[in-house]
Amino acid sequence: MAEEDPDQESTANSTLSRMLAGNRRFAEGHSEHPWQDMQTRESLIDRQNPDAAVLSCSDSRVPPEIIFDAGLGDLFTIRTAGQIIDDAVLASLEYAVDHLHVSLLMVMGHEGCGAVALGAEQLDALIADSTSDPESSLESADAMAELDERIASSDSIVLRSVGMSVWQAREAELDTSEDFERVHVARTIEELVTRSEIIQDALAHDRLMIVGARYQLSTGKVEVLSF
Repeated sequence: MAEEDPDQESTANSTLSRMLAGNRRFAEGHSEHPWQDMQTRESLIDRQNPDAAVLSCSDSRVPPEIIFDAGLGDLFTIRTAGQIIDDAVLASLEYAVDHLHVSLLMVMGHEGCGAVALGAEQLDALIADSTSDPESSLESADAMAELDERIASSDSIVLRSVGMSVWQAREAELDTSEDFERVHVARTIEELVTRSEIIQDALAHDRLMIVGARYQLSTGKVEVLSF
């Protein structure tokens, strides 16, 4: 376990600033492709010391190293469709926090996420099935609680994870794909903190900062989210 570092917050902020500066270069078409030479590769054979861990979507258009104009050894990346968390994802992020001592953990969704769209489709299908009886509706508290349970117990990990995010967004009267994507990032962060004692401890002792973000396919820019 890493010792508490009073400068960790400033380190995390510096790392985030550096990542966003790289993203600006990328979005403006001025990528430098740093630290991708043979000398850097050889220097990293026996060790790695990434600045940040990034959990992002597997979408082929959203590679963090390119988006942030980063180099070898800069980012510890984990990618799944819709940033969905399973035990392997959680263990990977805990390794980054507990053994690699990253100061920053970013959860990054993106514009036009297919997994979010699929989660919304599966949710709509579940709601249609739940309200096929003319006498039933989702207006009552009991019916809404029952839908929560059906989502949580679904065989589909997309519905359990992303579909629940869409459902919570709609309950908050948010109904655009952009809203769904942002809410899903927030729920993913909440799930990480809830499920991982290692991440909880790192946050409690100011060894880690977690940031939510959303990549815009249309502009190439990364939007930092505040919750």
